[in-house]
Amino acid sequence: MAVQITIRGVPEEIRDELAARAALRDQSMQEFLRGELERIASRPSPDALRTRICYRKRTSGTRVPLSTILQARNADRR
Repeated sequence: MAVQITIRGVPEEIRDELAARAALRDQSMQEFLRGELERIASRPSPDALRTRICYRKRTSGTRVPLSTILQARNADRR
């Protein structure tokens, strides 16, 4: 069941930017904001992501030394 959400106190500059982004996509402000809210809600929160990462680290039993990670990163930058 769909519900209505009201956000008060949005600065005019923010509202104008959101309206411009909606217009670039040929969407109404409502369509644009609904899509953005769906995108945000579909991604895990930082806490949930951190919990999943910690769980995977504990259960995998593997460790990669920091020096190996940094070497791989630096090799990609060349």
